[in-house]
Amino acid sequence: MSQTYLTPEQDRTLRRWERWNRNYFIFAFIALTLVLVFGSQLGLSSGDSWGPLGVLLVLLIIPIIVLQLRLACPACGHRIGWQAKLMAPDQCHHCGVFLRARER
Repeated sequence: MSQTYLTPEQDRTLRRWERWNRNYFIFAFIALTLVLVFGSQLGLSSGDSWGPLGVLLVLLIIPIIVLQLRLACPACGHRIGWQAKLMAPDQCHHCGVFLRARER
């Protein structure tokens, strides 16, 4: 392990992913809540069929999965994936680099 902390550019890349992930999560949470609460009033579902509601739910959830699977350690390129929840973990389990910029 040649470095123990991310470079400023690697840190910016990771923070950009965290920002996108957080913002989409907030959007999807609000959208899912509105769709589930008002789905029947909007004609998206009925008692027998999920119809358009099911498609809308899938379209809102797929980007969450894609964002999670896209996250890779900026130092070694190893996919972090589900180790990250809403934010990146503190350290890469593959190379051991800390995924936070060193305090200056």
